[in-house]
Amino acid sequence: MQTKIKINLRFLVILISLFFISQPIMADHHKNLHDFQVKDIYGDEFDLSQLKGKKVMVVNTASKCGLTPQFESLEKLYRTYSSENFVIIGFPANNFMNQEPGTNEDIIAFCEENYGVTFPMMSKISVKGDDIHPLYQWLTQKERNGVSDSEVAWNFQKYLIDEEGNLVKYFSPRQDPLSEEIINWIKG
Repeated sequence: MQTKIKINLRFLVILISLFFISQPIMADHHKNLHDFQVKDIYGDEFDLSQLKGKKVMVVNTASKCGLTPQFESLEKLYRTYSSENFVIIGFPANNFMNQEPGTNEDIIAFCEENYGVTFPMMSKISVKGDDIHPLYQWLTQKERNGVSDSEVAWNFQKYLIDEEGNLVKYFSPRQDPLSEEIINWIKG
């Protein structure tokens, strides 16, 4: 009987140890959007926790892409629904055929002058590859976001995040930001 108790006690100690050792790893894999801090296009810290209670579209952007005119639709979507707890966060990235070669200053000037962009733009980051930003690791890896794996296929891929900071779904770069499916999600 004592041997059985000792074995069970050892087993219990091992289980408890494994639980506590694995906690930081497990916690890192199921973060939500609100756990991240990024830099805005001006270099200031932007705590994504300030978006609690809002639906968010995260989109990687580029100034010299065939899809660049989507800035116009994104801005229209933002202006129409920002009063309904919706925000778009743009992340310039130069991951596809050098289509975002400019500095943060060049990017914001281009966006404001050509498309009147008023939604928050962040500093240029990498959305894929060895230097992928931690936010995009979360967005693209099911083991981190708990929803789905994805690969950023091109500029203007759209990720939808609910009010609690959880990934809901993503859309291909060619998906019109003003599509019925996206608008219904915002209104829903």
